[in-house]
Amino acid sequence: MIKRISLILGALLFVTLSAAMSLSQTTAPATLQSLVPPPSSVLGFTPGDDRKLASWAKVVEYFKVLADTSNRVHFEEIGKSTMGAPFIYVVISDPANLRDWAEQQNIQRQLADPRLLGAPANPAAADRKAAQLIARGKTVVAITCGIHSTEVGSYLSSMLIAYRLAASSEPEIQEILKNTIILLVPSTNPDGVDIVNNWYQKTLGTPYEGSDPPELYHKYTGHDDNRDWYAFTQVETQLVVDKILNQWHPQIVHDIHQQGQFGSRLFLPPYMPPVEPNVPKQIVEGYTELGKYLAKEMRAQGFKGITTDSTYDAWSPSRAYSHYHGGVRILQESASCRLATPIKVSFDQLRPGEGYDPRKEAQNFGPVWPGGEWHLRDITNTMTTVAFLLLKHAAQNREHWLQRFYEIEKEAVRPRKSGELAGFEFIWESSPQSEYKKTKRFMDVLHYAGVETRQQALSGFNVRTRVVVDLAQPYGSFAKALFETQRYPDLRDSSGRPIPPYDVTAHSLAQLMDIKIAPLYGPINSSENGRMGNNEKEQFVNMHDPPRVAIYKSHVPAIDEGWTRWVLEQAGQNYSSLDDQKLKRDDLKNNASNRTIIIPDQPRAAILNGHRKGTMPDEYTGGLGEQGVTALREFVEAGGTLVCLNRASDFAIEQFKLPVRDVVDGLPRTDYYVPGSILRIELDTNNPIAQGMPKESIAWAENSPVFEVTERSAGILPADEGFALRAHAGRDARAPAEAKVIAWYPRDKDPLLSGWLLGADRIKGKAALVEVAMGKGRIILFGFRPQYRGQSLATYPLFFNAITPK
Repeated sequence: MIKRISLILGALLFVTLSAAMSLSQTTAPATLQSLVPPPSSVLGFTPGDDRKLASWAKVVEYFKVLADTSNRVHFEEIGKSTMGAPFIYVVISDPANLRDWAEQQNIQRQLADPRLLGAPANPAAADRKAAQLIARGKTVVAITCGIHSTEVGSYLSSMLIAYRLAASSEPEIQEILKNTIILLVPSTNPDGVDIVNNWYQKTLGTPYEGSDPPELYHKYTGHDDNRDWYAFTQVETQLVVDKILNQWHPQIVHDIHQQGQFGSRLFLPPYMPPVEPNVPKQIVEGYTELGKYLAKEMRAQGFKGITTDSTYDAWSPSRAYSHYHGGVRILQESASCRLATPIKVSFDQLRPGEGYDPRKEAQNFGPVWPGGEWHLRDITNTMTTVAFLLLKHAAQNREHWLQRFYEIEKEAVRPRKSGELAGFEFIWESSPQSEYKKTKRFMDVLHYAGVETRQQALSGFNVRTRVVVDLAQPYGSFAKALFETQRYPDLRDSSGRPIPPYDVTAHSLAQLMDIKIAPLYGPINSSENGRMGNNEKEQFVNMHDPPRVAIYKSHVPAIDEGWTRWVLEQAGQNYSSLDDQKLKRDDLKNNASNRTIIIPDQPRAAILNGHRKGTMPDEYTGGLGEQGVTALREFVEAGGTLVCLNRASDFAIEQFKLPVRDVVDGLPRTDYYVPGSILRIELDTNNPIAQGMPKESIAWAENSPVFEVTERSAGILPADEGFALRAHAGRDARAPAEAKVIAWYPRDKDPLLSGWLLGADRIKGKAALVEVAMGKGRIILFGFRPQYRGQSLATYPLFFNAITPK
C-alpha cells in the first residue's frame, strides 16, 4: 500500500513539474510565481530557519526543480568535486537572454579582448564596435557562495536568491532579468556542505551543538580553498575558472561570506589599504562605487553594524581572480551565529576590528548595533538584501559596467612604449625532469588564467625553450603580479605596531616555484618564431618514492595537514594518517609500517593539548598529551624520523628538550614580524636533505620559528662549512643528540626576497632547517613550510628528502 501511494505521488509530482515546465515557456510572470516551488518544497524548511541545514543532494535537487519549472533558470553540472559530488551552477536571466546565450557570451568575449575589435591598431574603429556590443550586452554577475562551509548562510541564501529571481513578478526583478545575466554558484565547496551538515546533525541537541567539525571542511585545503585563485591547485577552483569565469567574463563577482560573531554585522568594500599594484584603477573605482552604494542602501533599509574600508584588503591575487580579469570583486562578510544555532551577543562583547570599533559610530562604521539575539535568519536576510541591491545596481547601470569593463581591457592590450616594462621571459628546461615539472606547473597556472605565452625552441629536440609573456594582452596584469617581487608597505598604527595584512604579503609564484624570470622592455617583437596560446595541463609528480610515511592528524583541524596530504598524493606517494588515539595506541617504535612521521604546521598547544574537555565530545579532546610525546620519543630513539613543519618545530624543541632555541619565540611584532613572506636561505648542499638543491633557495615564512643551537662541544666545524654542532638532548642522557644546521638565513644579505619583514637583523646567520640526531633516529626541524599551499615547488626537494629514510 505504501509503495502504491509513493508511486501515485511520484506520478502526480511528475505531471505537475511537466505541466509547470511547459507552461513556464509562455506564462506571464504572475502565473509563473504560482508554479515555481519555493525551497521549502524540497528541503522541508525555509533556508534561514533556526537549527536547519540542508544536504548537498537536497540543494542540487532544488536547483534542478527550479530549472524544470522556470524558463528563467538554466541548470549546469560542470564536473565533480574533490570527493565526487556534482559541481553545479545555474544561469538566471530573462528567457530571451537565455535563448541568446551564445551571442551574449560572444559579446563578453570581444569586450574582454579588444584586439578582436581592432584595438590597439585602430582604436576609433574598436571603440565604435565596442559601443555596438555594449548596446546589446548585459551586465554579467557571478555570485559565488559557500566556499567556507561553516559559513552556512551563504549556500542557504543561494536558494532564496534563485527562487525570487525564478518566480517573482516584481518590476525590480523584471528589470534585473532583462539587463543582467546571473551566474549563481550555490557552493564552491560541495563536499564541505555535507561535512558541516553531518556534524551539525550529529551534535544537534548536545552541548556541542554549533561547534565546528573536527576535520577540514575541504578535504585538502580547509579554509585555504579561498586562497587558491592564482595557483589553481584544487578541482573546485579549476572548475569555476575554466567553466564559468573564463567562459562568461563577468563584470562583477559577488563573493558571499561570513565573519566572526563579535564584530561588525556586515562588511562591504571599499577594501582597506594596501591594494596590489597590478589591480587596475578602474577596478578600485568600481568596487568603491558599488560598495559605498550597497552600504548606503543597507543603512537606509535599517540594517545596523555596517563597516567599509576596514578588516579586508585587496592585496593578494590568491583571493581575487576577477581583479586581474576585468571584474570587480564584492566581498560581503556577514556576522555569524553558531552554524544554524542562534546566539545572544551583549553590547559589551563586541570587539574592535582592524580599522573600526563596533561600539562607536565613525565615517566608515554605523549605525551601531546595540547587541541582542543573532539568528541564521538575520544572516540570510543580510545576504539576500545585499545581493538584490547589487543586482539592481548592475541592471540600472548596465552600459556603465560594460563600458568600464571594455576600458580596462583596452588599457591592458595597449602596446608598451620604448623603455617601459613590456613583458617577461624564462627558460623551460626539458631536462632534468624536476626542472621540467616545475616549469610545466608554472605554465599550467598561466594557462588556467588565460595568459598567452610565446615559445621559441633554443636547441635541438626542444631541450631548452624560451617562453615570453607579453604584458600587452588582456590578462597581462595577472602574470605580472605572479612574476614580480612584492614589496609590502610598512603600515603601522598610532602606537607603532604593524598593521597585519588580511592574508599574506608575498605571491611571487616565480620565486616559490624557482622559475628564473627576466624582464623585457618595450617594444617586444611579436613576429618571433614560436606560438601564442595556452598549454596542455599536467600535474606535478615528484620522482622520489619514500615508503612508510605517516602524517599526524590532529582533531583540531590543521590546514597544513591537508596540504601535506595533497602534496604527497600529487607526487604519487603512499601515506597513512595518525590521529591522537592511533598514535598513542600503536606501538610506533616496533611498527615497521612507519619509518617517518610528519607533524604539519600547527601551534604547539594545539598539538599537545588539542580540544579542551567539555568543548567537544571526549573522543576528540586531549591532543597528544604526555603519552603521545613519549610514544614519539621512543619512535625516534628506535630509529624513526620525525619531521616537524614550521610551528610544529617549537612543539618538538619544547617536548623533547632539544639543544635548539627559537630565537624569535615571544618577540613582539614591533621587534620581529614576517606575515607570509618569501625569505632567502643558504644551504649545506653536502647534507643529504639538501641533495640536488642550489646553494641559495627560498623559505616560506609565516609565524615561523628561527633556530639557534644552544649547546656546543669541542670539534665543531666552522660556521661556513655546514654548522655541524653536537650537544646532548636535554636531560635524557640516553639520547645523545647531534644538531646539524642544513639551512640558514644569510649573514651579509637582506633575508627578504618578497613580502614584508621587520627585524631582519635578528635572523641573519640563524638557522632555518636543523636535523637533530636522537638515539638511533632523528628529528628534522623546518623553520618554514616547504610544501606551502602546494606552491613552493622550489623547496619540495627538501621536504621529500627529509621524509626519505636514510
